[in-house]
Amino acid sequence: MPFFYNEDMSDLVEIRDNIKIGVAGNRDLMADLFIPPGNENKRPAIVIVHGGGWREGDEKQLRGYGILLAREGFVCICTSYRLSTEAPWPAQIQDVNCAIRYMKANSENLSLDPNRIGITGNSAGGHLSLMAGLKNYDKSFDGEGGNNHIDSDVKAVCAIYPPARIVKYDNSDPIIDAYKMLMGDAGQEEYDKASPLLQIKSDFPPTMLIHGSSDSVVRLEDSTDLYQKLRQENIHAELHIFSEEDHAFDSAKGYGRSVAELQNLFFKKYL
Repeated sequence: MPFFYNEDMSDLVEIRDNIKIGVAGNRDLMADLFIPPGNENKRPAIVIVHGGGWREGDEKQLRGYGILLAREGFVCICTSYRLSTEAPWPAQIQDVNCAIRYMKANSENLSLDPNRIGITGNSAGGHLSLMAGLKNYDKSFDGEGGNNHIDSDVKAVCAIYPPARIVKYDNSDPIIDAYKMLMGDAGQEEYDKASPLLQIKSDFPPTMLIHGSSDSVVRLEDSTDLYQKLRQENIHAELHIFSEEDHAFDSAKGYGRSVAELQNLFFKKYL
């Protein structure tokens, strides 16, 4: 969902639209960059991943977060990825990991610290952000999008109303079942490997989860179960529940700013 912000807030932030950051299958992988004001070096950075059920949306969706967080001193990139209508899993996480590598490969030009990169995303983007936090995962998740000599590790993760488990339903229609559209003909093992709740181990980075208590698209239990898993693994974790709010509540004026402030506090602590 679009994020509400005032256009004049961008005056102090340098915005570089439509930057090619890699190759996604048979097309270019595009993103928008948001450079903070000032001339500081070794700044922290955040990769921002859009939602849309893995089958819609683009890098423009969350540019409000890019502007707000860049104003706080973070170099931000809002990235695209191949949608499930273009390619099945793991194309999506391959493209997100490519965006992380792009930031590290261009750290000097962007005046950022390659060891201080975090990731955040909404809904499907939250799922992909969690998957990007995994270490020692299936190496096919790296893809071949570019800068493959560099790792795609991140230092902190913020996931906003994320699907924590990719569920395999029998005889479902992929037009309705976003999980099936994402996974294609994959078996249960692949579904499990794409489920953050089942893959997180003690080496997972600090994580913040944000969810509306009345979410009708992604159950609140996805975040509460995930939070319990993080705590069991002794991972630094935060869970913020917005009472009686539905999916994509942060698209409403005021709520997006509240979420951005939580992100600002969290990433300044852990990056």
